[in-house]
Amino acid sequence: MKQVFGIAALAALCATSSVAVAQQKPENVIKFRKGAYSVMGWYMGPMGAMVKGQAPFDQKVFVRNSAVIEQMSHVVPDAFAPGSDKGADTRAKPEIWSQPDKFKAAMERFQGEATKMSQVSKGGNQDQIRQQFGALAKACDNCHDDFRAK
Repeated sequence: MKQVFGIAALAALCATSSVAVAQQKPENVIKFRKGAYSVMGWYMGPMGAMVKGQAPFDQKVFVRNSAVIEQMSHVVPDAFAPGSDKGADTRAKPEIWSQPDKFKAAMERFQGEATKMSQVSKGGNQDQIRQQFGALAKACDNCHDDFRAK
């Protein structure tokens, strides 16, 4: 539980420090971006296993993980500071910066689906949870399709 609160506090701090992120060296922003997505993957994995029936459903874990994903959804936009499109160690497509309105809309969709996921998970209805997890995963996939190199 302490880990979740620590991540939530870090996410809140990072979300309020977009100016500080923008002033970082591009290679540090890329590291930050990769770390943020690693955190989300760490928490999405068990959720996916539960909705696919590969792991027993545990509402407490699902609620906790959904809350982390919701918090992180507000952090990741800061991980795309200008200049962080350069470097050999990134799969971010140039369209992130050349089509900022489209990228912002994709991020807002992800944030909305993450918020819904957090809310739905609290209700405990596994059918609704599966459906919302699918919507969240689709928001992730759509952004990856348009803005992440293979």
